[in-house]
Amino acid sequence: RHGHRCALDGLPLVRAVERGSPDPKHPSMSGPKSWLRRLRQWLLWLWHHEATVGQKARGLAAGVFMGCFPIFGLQTLLGIALASLVRGNHILAAAGTWISNPLTYIPLYWFNYAVGCRVLGPGPALPTLEVLQQGGLLELGLAMSSRLLLGSTLVGLASAGLFGGIYWWLLKRSRGASSHT
Repeated sequence: RHGHRCALDGLPLVRAVERGSPDPKHPSMSGPKSWLRRLRQWLLWLWHHEATVGQKARGLAAGVFMGCFPIFGLQTLLGIALASLVRGNHILAAAGTWISNPLTYIPLYWFNYAVGCRVLGPGPALPTLEVLQQGGLLELGLAMSSRLLLGSTLVGLASAGLFGGIYWWLLKRSRGASSHT
């Protein structure tokens, strides 16, 4: 190692790799206990990845911000890109985008649209299922999308600040508590 110290030194996964992993076909490496042990080691590695408190909080905030936008399929990639710009944790950025998920899409985007309407004034009513099936969403165009994107930006900024700030505080608090024991 020539005097270089890796941030991951001492973690179970790193120690296992340094020792040389046993053959995955070996009986001791199969079965539920082995998979649970590997999962635990992987989660520990993720937890300590890019280990500063600031990087973790910025990564989560970047992901939450991008997760507030209705850009399905690109949220994770853009969250990671934003985390790179703010020097945040990429894994937490990817996880933060899950603020929007199949259970939260409708309430989140409805709320974002309502916030946009509050700032820009009333827009067109949300379309009915019948209008959507007939392709009428394009007719609503700029009036609806501008309100949704403005609302997504404002809600994203507030949510990123809130979640990132709370996470930063929790991490600082847990590190402070562990250093006093």
